[in-house]
Amino acid sequence: MSNLKKLYIETYGCQMNFSDSEIIGAIMKENNFNITFDKKDADVIFINTCSIRDNAEQRVRKRLLELRSLKKQKKDLIIGILGCMAERLKEQLLEEEKIVDIIAGPDAYRNLPQLLSSVKSGQKAIDVLLSLEETYADINPVKYDSNGITGFISIMRGCENFCSYCVVPYTRGKERSRNVETIIHEAKELFEKGYREVTLLGQNVNSYIWNCEKETVNFAKLLEKVALIDPLLRVRFATSHPKDISDGLLNIIAKYENICKSIHLPVQSGSNHILELMNRKYTREYYMSRIEAIKNIIPDCAVSTDIITGFCSESEEDHNFTLSLLEWAKFDFIFMFNYSERPDTIAAKKLKDDVPEAIKTKRLQEIINLQQKLSKESDIKDIEKTYKVLIESISKKSIDHFAGRTSQNKMAIFSKKTYKPGDYVKVQVTNCTSATLIGKIVD
Repeated sequence: MSNLKKLYIETYGCQMNFSDSEIIGAIMKENNFNITFDKKDADVIFINTCSIRDNAEQRVRKRLLELRSLKKQKKDLIIGILGCMAERLKEQLLEEEKIVDIIAGPDAYRNLPQLLSSVKSGQKAIDVLLSLEETYADINPVKYDSNGITGFISIMRGCENFCSYCVVPYTRGKERSRNVETIIHEAKELFEKGYREVTLLGQNVNSYIWNCEKETVNFAKLLEKVALIDPLLRVRFATSHPKDISDGLLNIIAKYENICKSIHLPVQSGSNHILELMNRKYTREYYMSRIEAIKNIIPDCAVSTDIITGFCSESEEDHNFTLSLLEWAKFDFIFMFNYSERPDTIAAKKLKDDVPEAIKTKRLQEIINLQQKLSKESDIKDIEKTYKVLIESISKKSIDHFAGRTSQNKMAIFSKKTYKPGDYVKVQVTNCTSATLIGKIVD
């Protein structure tokens, strides 16, 4: 019989959090734990959290309510809150959520085994110290919930942009880049295991910098090094800050076929007034110049963005500036949110959340309606075109079809032939839905 304990990890938030969960899994595996996908079977449950929006934290609170009955059934069950929410609320979480045994911030994952030992000794355990150096570069993440085709690689941690609405600099600390050689090693290892796509992750990947004896490696050079591992390894990245995306980076993306032609470039607002209040460090005009550079240097590149509506003092004119920017840029996809004030941010301390919720919701719906139209127009333009698609899996809706993504990050569904996940195929688009391209494999 195995003496291994069972760990269940539940992850909320962005791709960075999923990457962190893989790091957590690796640390726990080295300490006699196996991953289970059934929380009822777990000895330890870790909830890896996000604090970017209040809604994310409320989902975690609701989840903890649901876990109370399980905790009553299993007296020895240990529950830990990890990540940004743990960092932001600290001891407050232990006081408010009685079933929680462990609180660990994003830089404390190496200490999880010690924190567990403290709990077994009858104590609550907390470690939320931020680090100036921690990158987990020496840890080989456990890809415990992966399709085996696409994987994430964290290349840096932290953020120093201090956008006025954002908690990330306070919950993840200062920027620090990971050793370039460990990134290349991890990417090579994933490729050798059959992975055919990696996404390089950072709060602002453009800020990546690694100084070594031979050279200084910025993000453009790193991207090139990963692309050169093998032409069959696709490379994506997230996320870019508009103030830092250079022509040099765009030229590298254009140069290599296996660097995906898809850039996520959050704008947040189309109004210079709101951008200044947000401390985004660029203007509407500068952002538009970056979009023009992308379209000139990488004509087939898809661009997506983030929009926050109803930020402090946002007027109808500010909102209309955002709508006009969307109409001009014709983004392929956007993530849209109502502004949610986060405690301890610059905005919470210095600005007034004065846009009524009803107005926020109305403006958000207008943005949604416009983007649905623009996304549909973008997809219709793809009909009859042929794209190279990486097969990721069998379609969730039909066992007779494959699902995969184009270089432009659009999901395509197409009939099976004598191929398998991990293969590249040419797919001609014959139709589209609101979120998916429909096509057929062409030889």
